Amino acid sequence: MNTLSYKTISANKETAQKEWVVIDATDQVVGRLCSKVAKLLRGKYKPSFTPHVDCGDNVIIINADKVVFTGKKETEKLYVRYTGYPGGQRFNTPESLRKKADGADRILRHAVKGMLPKGRLGRQLLDNLYVYGGTEHPHAAQKPKAIDINQYK
Repeated sequence: MNTLSYKTISANKETAQKEWVVIDATDQVVGRLCSKVAKLLRGKYKPSFTPHVDCGDNVIIINADKVVFTGKKETEKLYVRYTGYPGGQRFNTPESLRKKADGADRILRHAVKGMLPKGRLGRQLLDNLYVYGGTEHPHAAQKPKAIDINQYK
């Protein structure tokens, strides 16, 4: 009996098969889109998933300006940040963030960051996310594969 076939194979940095994927965020709900993006970044859709290794894909999100919120979240949800000074709490709504140059990027990154593991691995995985407001992106050399995010669970 060949016992080598029973060994558990764990992926590492060298054996991880990372791909580049493009996701069109037009008319997608922010939380539902970001939960699927977090799983792609983590590598959970792959059979070689290893919890402690960055084995996920590099994800490019285009048309980030066209994401939507459900209900009244566009005007009532609050993003809180702290400047570091006394009385330095600052509040933003998604509506006010969209008016800024990198507003859609900040909205999506904030949502994805909360769905990734906390610590070094989570920060490393977040670096594999690229968000662009329009349809153009500078990653054509990587030959990214366009996927339909709605087919993932």
